[in-house]
Amino acid sequence: MADELLSVVQRGVRVFDLGRPLFAGMPQSPNHQPFRMALQRRHGDMVRPDGGSAANEVIITGGHVGTHIDALSHVSRDGLLHGGVSASDAQTGGRFKTLGIETVDPFVCRGVLLDIPRALGVDACEPGYEVTPDDLAAAADGIEVRSGDVVLIHTGWGARWNDRDAFIGAVSGAPGPGEEGAKWIASLGVRAAGAETIAFEHIPPGAGHAVLPGHRVLLVDHGIHIIETMALGELAAAGVREFVFILSPLKFVGGTGSPVRPLAVVTA
Repeated sequence: MADELLSVVQRGVRVFDLGRPLFAGMPQSPNHQPFRMALQRRHGDMVRPDGGSAANEVIITGGHVGTHIDALSHVSRDGLLHGGVSASDAQTGGRFKTLGIETVDPFVCRGVLLDIPRALGVDACEPGYEVTPDDLAAAADGIEVRSGDVVLIHTGWGARWNDRDAFIGAVSGAPGPGEEGAKWIASLGVRAAGAETIAFEHIPPGAGHAVLPGHRVLLVDHGIHIIETMALGELAAAGVREFVFILSPLKFVGGTGSPVRPLAVVTA
């Protein structure tokens, strides 16, 4: 079995890195602990008898910073998590006793990219644009999204990554599926849905993250994980629509999310 897998790799594959770099000051939601990193030990602080030295760092971050995946414990409605679990009971003790990020198995599955600008005939979606079920269906034209797949939504928003305020979109809003779009995605029975923006879903201009119905629909109502702040531009530019999707969350016991580095693998 291992030899068969290796032979596929040796024949040639192309790997697309769908994760964003993590650095202090990067675009992120103001609702979450910002990413910080500092050297805790520098070369020369301690030198071994053979002249060797080592450096290491301290990292402080929220679980929903950079490219990350939401656990089902991340969002509740009327005090209940997915499956009718009491959020109050589950979070007692400083971490979630159920539906934490450590319960999410690694992903090695089929992925599908829905390129919304391509379907609309534009370079990128406008700020605050609501991606509708019709848009999603048009982007999926000719590609069957199957139960258990991961569906990724490209809007072109990733081009703003190097402009922190523009990427956050507090004033302009950000494009993404609205509540009806989230229901369309959920109807496919996918395992997870991802996008380029911080909040995944449609954010109207000036609204911020006051209401996030897409999160409720996917996480609470249907148990579908959400992946945010993805780098999808290269994948879209290459015209890739189907791929092997690989992602593995860090096992923060009782956590509500985890930074990730997703990969899309296609034949070269």
